[in-house]
Amino acid sequence: MRAAPDLRLYAIVDPERAGGRGLADLARRLAADGATLVQLRDKRSETRAMIETARAIKRALAPLGVPLIVNDRVDVALAAGADGVHLGPDDMAVADARALLGSGALVGLSIKTVDAAETAPVELIDYAGVGGVYATLSKEQKSEPIGTEGFARVAAVLRRRAPGLPVCGIAGIDAANAAAVIGAGADGVAVISALSLAPDPGAAARGLREVVDAFLAKRGS
Repeated sequence: MRAAPDLRLYAIVDPERAGGRGLADLARRLAADGATLVQLRDKRSETRAMIETARAIKRALAPLGVPLIVNDRVDVALAAGADGVHLGPDDMAVADARALLGSGALVGLSIKTVDAAETAPVELIDYAGVGGVYATLSKEQKSEPIGTEGFARVAAVLRRRAPGLPVCGIAGIDAANAAAVIGAGADGVAVISALSLAPDPGAAARGLREVVDAFLAKRGS
């Protein structure tokens, strides 16, 4: 049986939002300073280059014991030996990804609405990323942010259907608003710009982990 992923600080690295830094080194720095899970998100690179990047990140994270997730691309996750994949509503079906990756891989799913939470294949996923909670420049948002109240509604449906399913907030989260997301019921936060574009990504990771850990402790999680 797979262990539940630690979503406290889910760092997403993207070549378009890396401040010119190499992704493997950036991922290593973030993991060394508090990231508990790392995702490679790359919407532009060719497949071969993306696989090479994923392998480099996997090597950088291995000594730290932090898993690597690949956004969207099941083929890249398989080829690179990543720990799993994160899927959106327009990506490969969860059932197909699970069949290809096997029972030992981590599979995450983005969920934004109560209706999607009611129909998501919760028995096949290891965590849900709920949002966008806030506005973000890191990706094109096709609809309005759901806010912390919307997050709480979606998370409540998921926890009714799958009580132990870890849930993190996604989009526009930083040290100033992370506590509100945890207060709304999140097990952690997924972050791109507030980490990768910070002058000191390691310090930013430490600061965010402190906020998340403090409010999880306050909540009794």
